[in-house]
Amino acid sequence: MARCVEVCDMQNAETTLAIIRDRGKEGKDLEDVYRRLYNPDLYLRAYGRIYRNAGAMTQGATGETVDGMTMRKIEETIELLRNERYRWTPVRRTFIPKKNGKPRPLGIPTWSDKLLQEVMRSILEAYYEPQFSENSHGFRPERGCHTALRDINVTWTGTIWFIEGDIKGCLDRAS
Repeated sequence: MARCVEVCDMQNAETTLAIIRDRGKEGKDLEDVYRRLYNPDLYLRAYGRIYRNAGAMTQGATGETVDGMTMRKIEETIELLRNERYRWTPVRRTFIPKKNGKPRPLGIPTWSDKLLQEVMRSILEAYYEPQFSENSHGFRPERGCHTALRDINVTWTGTIWFIEGDIKGCLDRAS
């Protein structure tokens, strides 16, 4: 069993995620999720996906930003996870203006937390994405409003009627 753990840890990120994706397609259970967080290649892949984001240089509750990321930092994070000692840092709260002029609260996590969140997101997305309906477009990779509208344009042949309603207040007088 120790040999499997060693081999699994050394798989590159794409191989690991492909195995997880296949399990999702086949409807098999997702196993050893926590142990998969020990794979340094997943962190390098996550780094490649998020280091260019505008918020990567924004400091969270600590002074940590993308500039401080090293392989040593990844190894330290993995070691903390192995020993079940990783602690999420409270986010730094700031306020940004909305269009109406009122402030909107925004939580800014530390860079290490962002990186770990991206690793976890990639694992869960690899497993669950193949299970979602083809008709689902919200908050999915390569999908959104435009793909939903394109599908409607291609698949809908027409409609006889639409019902529009405003239910605001309809239950106000219920007894």
